[in-house]
Amino acid sequence: MKQLISGIFKDNNRLYTRNIILDKKVYGEKLINFRDMQLREWDPTRSKLSAAILNGLSNIPIKEDTKVLYLGASAGTTPSHISDIVGLNGIVYCIEFSERIFRSVIDLSKDRKNIAPILADARKPEDYYWIEECDVVYVDISQPDETEIAIRNAKQFLKFNGHMMIAIKSRSIDVTKDPKQVYKEEKNKLQQSDFEILDIVDLEPYEKDHAMILAKK
Repeated sequence: MKQLISGIFKDNNRLYTRNIILDKKVYGEKLINFRDMQLREWDPTRSKLSAAILNGLSNIPIKEDTKVLYLGASAGTTPSHISDIVGLNGIVYCIEFSERIFRSVIDLSKDRKNIAPILADARKPEDYYWIEECDVVYVDISQPDETEIAIRNAKQFLKFNGHMMIAIKSRSIDVTKDPKQVYKEEKNKLQQSDFEILDIVDLEPYEKDHAMILAKK
């Protein structure tokens, strides 16, 4: 077992995060004991961030005490692992548009006090204007204008020298184009908005036609 950064561990091709809520599972994941810690297995087929790390993401900007704005929290699988990583002094602001799915994020926040569930449309950051500046903006939205939504939020909430992570779903953006062409075009949009591209990681075989873009403001 190797510790990648505080809160993230790797054993061969399996990832784990340190469980901050002992004996609590979120989506049926395996719990194991390691030294004086309990770890939760981080399934790369259910989390694009886990897939990106396993596929060699060069830098992981989400660390202990980090403040994260998460756009597209869904049922909270990946946010729960980010919650483990940032720890009790960090925070994950979870934006979710679907009222039905949002209930899962609310349930998650009852135990995980560093998760702040916000029912809102990520296209309208003015509706959650009160959020503090964050170290990382993480985006996982199945929309053709996903990158534009990410940039709009980053301009309002991302700290100077902060990082943006975008899980690009090429088929949601343009089903007629080769995925690599889509990744290139989205990268260019970020560069035109003065973001420095640090890494682009293809998420195969865990996610088909997906890539993770890591950028810096």
